[in-house]
Amino acid sequence: MNNKILIITHTGDNFSIEKVTEYIGKNNFEVIRFDVDLYPLKNKLSTTFQDGKWICILETPEAKHRLDDIAAVWYRRAYNMGSGLKEEIDAKFYGPAMGEIRTTLFGFLESIDAYALGKPSVYRRLDSKEEQLKIADKIGFKIPETCITNNPEEAKAFILKHKNVVGKMQSGFAIYEDGVENVVFTNVIKDENLEELDSLLYCPMQFQKRIEKKKELRVTVVGQDVYAFEIDSQQSEEAKVDWRKDGVNLIDKWIRTELPKDIEEKVLELLDVYHVDYGALDIIVSPEDEYYFIEINAAGEFFWLDNLTEDNLISKSIADVLCDKAPRRNNMVLA
Repeated sequence: MNNKILIITHTGDNFSIEKVTEYIGKNNFEVIRFDVDLYPLKNKLSTTFQDGKWICILETPEAKHRLDDIAAVWYRRAYNMGSGLKEEIDAKFYGPAMGEIRTTLFGFLESIDAYALGKPSVYRRLDSKEEQLKIADKIGFKIPETCITNNPEEAKAFILKHKNVVGKMQSGFAIYEDGVENVVFTNVIKDENLEELDSLLYCPMQFQKRIEKKKELRVTVVGQDVYAFEIDSQQSEEAKVDWRKDGVNLIDKWIRTELPKDIEEKVLELLDVYHVDYGALDIIVSPEDEYYFIEINAAGEFFWLDNLTEDNLISKSIADVLCDKAPRRNNMVLA
């Protein structure tokens, strides 16, 4: 029996990996951990086709593992791959080498002929906030009025029509200035910002009508298991527009909640459409109790919510899906 689960992550990942690993062990499966920041300097990966057979070997500082006969893979994170390489090779080779490292690693992940919880191509598809909104709208979710543009005139017309508007980037990132990390959050567009819209020409933005919040939901879905948590983000001045701005102070104020049946069905339908078994959704509940879909994060963080469940149930669900002990959406390369 194939009882090996491959986890793709990095050495700085949080303890959720340990929790999932613990539950995988209870299911009588073993974990092979591939830290991508140790690739290629400390982790060696080889795929060979000869004598009519494919063989794949991962050699870590601790052990040598066969990867062509794994039962499943959890592609969680691919942070800091090629760590330390810059100091090892001539600067002119660094860019091309990193290109090959990424292509090789992602090519390997894409080709794994076993059940995968997450894949580079799946994450890339879910990067499209525009497709997310279109699908959510099609399956009957309420979504905010939205304008994605690099045209200052279009943006201005949208803002003047809807009056109360937020602006956000479509990808999460930080700007580093003098060694200080400035994370770019969602912000309300004020009158003085209208003068700055000309800079849109250089970088598009997403604008949405601001939805008043009774509460915010983070809904983590694993297979068919739905874990919904709510926060009253309006209790903190910092968090009113974007709860992440005061995320640390709110971390233990999330409360487990139940979704209305029709909303839960739409959440599961969204994962059916994308053919994925993991997603972390952001939903706003308005004072009128209307549920607005904001976005789905393909590999959104879950550890702080997992800690609020009895016995880290989200980690257990992930382990059960990986070990085929819970219903899952089949996505093998050659099923």
